[in-house]
Order: sequence, then structure tokens, then C-alpha cells
Amino acid sequence: MRRIEGQVRGLQRMVDEDKYCIDILTQVSAATRALQSVALGLLSDHLAHCVAQAVAEGGPAADEKIREATAAIARLVRS
Repeated sequence: MRRIEGQVRGLQRMVDEDKYCIDILTQVSAATRALQSVALGLLSDHLAHCVAQAVAEGGPAADEKIREATAAIARLVRS
């Protein structure tokens, strides 16, 4: 996350310094990929721990965790 924070600060500096648009867009793309990587890692952990535990326990909590995970995946796919 600190690396991403640094990338975003660098983007702000590039904009403030009126750098070449394509260079800024390249850095936006890199920051976006980094955030997507974090999101995928969080989703993987959530599935492996929270969802797996809820499914093992069964009941309505399991259904809710699966709905939450499905919604999160859909948001990631749309972004």
C-alpha cells in the first residue's frame, strides 16, 4: 500500500509539473494494476478464510458470505 501511495503522490507531482500526458497515463495504469493486485489478494484471503469458514459452518451466514464475495468479484470485474 505504501508503494501505491508513493505512485499516487508521484502522479500528483507529474500533473502539477504539467508532464507529458502519455507519461501520466502510463503511471495511472501502473497504479491501477497495483490496486487491482491488492484487491485480488484481499479477495483471495477473504475466500480462503471468511467464506470457507462460513461454508463449513453452513446456514444463512454461508449464503450471505457467498453473496458478498460474488458482489465483490462483480465490482472488480466492472472496474
